[in-house]
Amino acid sequence: MLWVMPPIKLNALSGTWLRHDFPFDFDAASQTWYALIGVDLSSKAGAYPLTLSGESVTGPVKYETSLAVREQTYPVVTLTVMRKFTAPSKKQLLRIKREEARKHQAFAHSSAKRLWNGPFRVPVNTAVSEVFGVNRVFNGELQTRHQGVDYRAARGTRIVAANSGRVVLARPLFFEGKCVILDHGEGLFTLYMHFSRLRVKEGQKVARGQLLGLSGATGRVTGPHFHLSVRWEGSYLDPVKLLQLKLPVN
Repeated sequence: MLWVMPPIKLNALSGTWLRHDFPFDFDAASQTWYALIGVDLSSKAGAYPLTLSGESVTGPVKYETSLAVREQTYPVVTLTVMRKFTAPSKKQLLRIKREEARKHQAFAHSSAKRLWNGPFRVPVNTAVSEVFGVNRVFNGELQTRHQGVDYRAARGTRIVAANSGRVVLARPLFFEGKCVILDHGEGLFTLYMHFSRLRVKEGQKVARGQLLGLSGATGRVTGPHFHLSVRWEGSYLDPVKLLQLKLPVN
């Protein structure tokens, strides 16, 4: 989260960081501008230039500084899943390729207008079972990074929307199982995985706290649970950090 309190009145503000262009929103209560930004897991530690561009009554203004990215270490876990999830057949590989194209399509068109409002809520009131960034080894061979957070959830547990948005995907996928993707605008998405039943459809608008479906054990899983991911401008961010932010209500 980035907060900016400029010394002069601005009509608009935008920023550029790590090759991402992003808009700011204005919070009248605190008289500050704010934007959601994040760092991809693959980013190396260091200081990265930040450029702020604003529009004042006298014309354009610009400010340049840098933001530091610190190194983070993550644990390794070993998991055992059905063999098809580490060695898919030709038919399954074709399905995976089709689904990758569909997910790419879903992420390609985010609303230019912010659809979320206020703090993001936890979609299920249970404990975290696996944190973000864990290095996973499936069946002793396939290595991946955990690009989200897992929550304990018995089959049939209600899963709700973390914030308001639009359903851009709601269907069964090979790895994700029955999956829902919400567009919250300005390049921000939340992903909900491994449902047993879906309760929303693609194209539907949803409100914060609205039922999306019931948890299950579909896709690449070791048992029933719920997975939440946060994607911003193509980068997967730690959902827990987003859920902890005290965001303005407009």
